[in-house]
Amino acid sequence: MLSIPLTRSLPRSPQIITPLPGKRAQELVERDRAVTSPSYTRDYPLVVARGEGCMVEDVDGNVFLDMTAGIAVTATGHAHPQVVEAIQAQAANLIHMSGTDFYYEPMVEFAEMLADRTPFPHGAKVFFTNSGAESNEGAMKLARYYTGRSQMIAFLGGFHGRTYGAMSLTGSKAVQRKGFGSLVPGITHIPYGNHASLDYLENQLFPAMLPPQEVAAIVVEAIQGEGGYIVPTPGFLQRIREICDRHGILMVVDEVQSGMGRTGKLFAIEHWGIMPDIITTAKGIASGLPLGAILARPEIMTWQPGSHATTFGGNPIACAAGIATLKLLENGLMANATKMGEFLQTRLGELQGIFPRVSPSRGKGLMVAVDLWDESGELDSTLRDRVLQEAFQRGLLLLGCGKAAIRFCPPLVIDSEQIDIAVDILKDILAKVTPQHD
Repeated sequence: MLSIPLTRSLPRSPQIITPLPGKRAQELVERDRAVTSPSYTRDYPLVVARGEGCMVEDVDGNVFLDMTAGIAVTATGHAHPQVVEAIQAQAANLIHMSGTDFYYEPMVEFAEMLADRTPFPHGAKVFFTNSGAESNEGAMKLARYYTGRSQMIAFLGGFHGRTYGAMSLTGSKAVQRKGFGSLVPGITHIPYGNHASLDYLENQLFPAMLPPQEVAAIVVEAIQGEGGYIVPTPGFLQRIREICDRHGILMVVDEVQSGMGRTGKLFAIEHWGIMPDIITTAKGIASGLPLGAILARPEIMTWQPGSHATTFGGNPIACAAGIATLKLLENGLMANATKMGEFLQTRLGELQGIFPRVSPSRGKGLMVAVDLWDESGELDSTLRDRVLQEAFQRGLLLLGCGKAAIRFCPPLVIDSEQIDIAVDILKDILAKVTPQHD
């Protein structure tokens, strides 16, 4: 058992009291290596004991400022009291009774809330899952079922999960596919985010080798996540919608990382005023509990009983956490994401003005990134990885994405003081490892 008193509030800034990793952390890392899969990706030896808001404490009592939110998951911050209360109350009444076979109120209530808020003209039908990968797997099935077509189009740099269908859609890193043999057939990848790729699709692929009348769906991230927090060129998403309309193709928008208020709107696609046909979501939907969803226009989600199901998706406790999360998002956290995202980009702009190897920032809300360059202006993953390690040693948790990007996806409860702390730490690190402008 941990000896850390769980009633003590955490400080609002990093406090490193041992060499990292500490003694208990080292012991747990070694125990982990002996029994868990080596496929897990661990960027640095952080062994978390508890969290509060934007802060986490490790097993040795070191406190970190978290700019990762568990990979954009803990939208309302770690252990938000209202989410905790909802979880505890639901757990005392009903933990599980499979929504595939039976009914219970939290699942119905949360589905009603989501259906009422999706950017569709006549509400939505909701299928609950356990993860983003499951949401994307189900969306593939639904698109093929509804259209009767087999082909799919996805994008290079896109990440949709690691299960077989989701991995087949993914075009992020070769290691995610290496050694796994034949993938799901019928998926074509094109470059993301620019009109040249859509020109290629319309003028080359469609006439030569990919009949559009055989394409079930174009699967696209509103803002590319693992691919580098890439915001698409103006008009790109609108043009996908037009292509889909012209050829009877479904537009499936993956909002697993960009959704649930992170960009300042419930779904990032709303920034462009576009109505997709299917939205997939997960991560921030339940502030840390395993939950995802497929949201589809009602006339599309017409599959028959038994054609798709799940034992745990829509679990009562996860739905209770989702209901509490959505209420918090609408009662200030989405607005805070917009405000703090603008402040974060302003502060990061100051770094770009000081350090020639830092790119201009990009993103929306609290989904923000900067690239790091080498002396010739090429993306420098080695420098990025060094900065991540230095940040950990100073009590700042950051993650990379893309080829050389640092992503900032903190809990949506973050304030300007904590953003200042994070950027000031990053500034000190950059001053140590990179040159400054003359």
